[in-house]
Amino acid sequence: MDRLNKYLAHAGLGSRRHCEELIVTGRVSINGKTVKDLATRVAAEQTVKVDGEPIKSEKHVYWLVHKPRGYLCTNHDPSNRPLALDLVPQISQRVYTVGRLDEDSEGLLLLTNDGDLAHRLMHPRFGVEKSYLVLVAGDPRPDDLKRLMQGVFLSEGHVKARHVKRLRKQGNSTWLRIVLAEGKNREIRRMLAKLDHKVLRLKRVAIGSIDIGSLALRKSRHLTAQELRSLKRAAAKTEQVETTGAER
Repeated sequence: MDRLNKYLAHAGLGSRRHCEELIVTGRVSINGKTVKDLATRVAAEQTVKVDGEPIKSEKHVYWLVHKPRGYLCTNHDPSNRPLALDLVPQISQRVYTVGRLDEDSEGLLLLTNDGDLAHRLMHPRFGVEKSYLVLVAGDPRPDDLKRLMQGVFLSEGHVKARHVKRLRKQGNSTWLRIVLAEGKNREIRRMLAKLDHKVLRLKRVAIGSIDIGSLALRKSRHLTAQELRSLKRAAAKTEQVETTGAER
């Protein structure tokens, strides 16, 4: 028997966190009875409904999207602004973005209905790296780059980059490559603002070993079987390392 939030995530209802919200707000029922307990487990023969609609398991799908600036990482926008989801053609499954790029950012997105993998890729505990190219105003000093790796304090607490590399100058600005193993809201922009460097452009180029490569702007493609295996190994390997460390 699976926990209810995991069952819903596997059925394509969204991330585990989103599925927990569905449960605690009373939108989920099992065999006709509303459940709000997050510890609830569900068996295959039971009937699970969300908002009165039966939940059926979907085939997992995985799409890579090259998001341009001006597109939102949400499944609905009241203002009818363009969505990253619109860049995936003829998709019948209910997918969502794995992590978000803000409206002013661009680059690699993964869209899927595999809630378990999405959770592993984005939760800091699993440490899957995300790589970004960042154009910042000015010329950050070596001490600034060192501070990014040592960490700065934001409202959520202490955050830091895993790797930072200066790439090249562009006029009065500088290109950096920054690698994170977590994904707080607008994290890179806020970290650099602490060091008085404004982000002029931000592009995610990789999640784990999956690189944006030659995927053109506004285009999408299926994740290959090899890429999917690589992502799953990255999350599982990190979990194994952390478990082993905890046992010591």
